[in-house]
Amino acid sequence: MKWQFNADAPIWSQLIAQIKVGIVTGAFPPGERLPSVRDLAAEAGVNPNTMQRALTELERDGLVYSQRTAGRFVTEDQSMIASAKRSLAESHIQTFLRAMAHLGYDREEILTLLRQEKIEEGEEHGSSGV
Repeated sequence: MKWQFNADAPIWSQLIAQIKVGIVTGAFPPGERLPSVRDLAAEAGVNPNTMQRALTELERDGLVYSQRTAGRFVTEDQSMIASAKRSLAESHIQTFLRAMAHLGYDREEILTLLRQEKIEEGEEHGSSGV
């Protein structure tokens, strides 16, 4: 997994978001054992305590669970994963809508642009549907 951080948010919250993306995209498949806190921290280049905080939060959210002697695992609850995926999508949409509003677009103009982009994308791929 490629880890990327920016100065806009705390590292632990960025770790949570990136691990969630890994879970919903299948990089960390359901039921899979996660690497140890130390291994994940080393891979991400962060302090193990910071990684521990992120994993504890993911456990609280139900996306990860612990087995005392075996480590942490990704949930197998598909509805929980789907809910996390939806939540991430909604967050991205809200960020996009705020950026477009900042540029001066209203909702209808944004929808028009999206429709045009979809049509152009379809033309590039040989499809004519929207």
